[in-house]
Amino acid sequence: MGIGAVRKGIKSMILTGITGVVGGACSVAIGEFLPVYSQRDIEKAQIKRDINLRNCDDHDLGKRKKNLHCPLRAAGASALSFAVGATVPLLGSAAIKKYEVRLGVVIAVVSLALLMFGALAALLGGAPVYRSSFWGVVGGWVAMGITSGLTKLIGDYSGF
Repeated sequence: MGIGAVRKGIKSMILTGITGVVGGACSVAIGEFLPVYSQRDIEKAQIKRDINLRNCDDHDLGKRKKNLHCPLRAAGASALSFAVGATVPLLGSAAIKKYEVRLGVVIAVVSLALLMFGALAALLGGAPVYRSSFWGVVGGWVAMGITSGLTKLIGDYSGF
């Protein structure tokens, strides 16, 4: 949506879409890795304190060590989730030449994906499906509007 506000060519959309997928996936991966790694360090330090203070039995200690979170796994899951979601608009519009149609397809495909991802998250988390789906779509529309608006504003003032 962002570059679509400034450049109407399909090559620009695909190139910036791919770089957005990669950049976004890397960003969410590191954003997930750091807090999970910190949490793991805190848990390991607590285990060491408990060992020194003899605050736990061997069974509890083994269970706690086994259940430490894996920052790489968390980062990979976040990156993969982002990449799958961010690829949806590219796949939905990559072959459409006419700008207005392509823009409409992106909005429709993204809205459908947001609706489905919201429903899936609600089902997995035991939350109300309608509410989660609705707010997922609204949040996505707001994000698309902000991205498109800012890109258009920057493009208008910078001469892109």
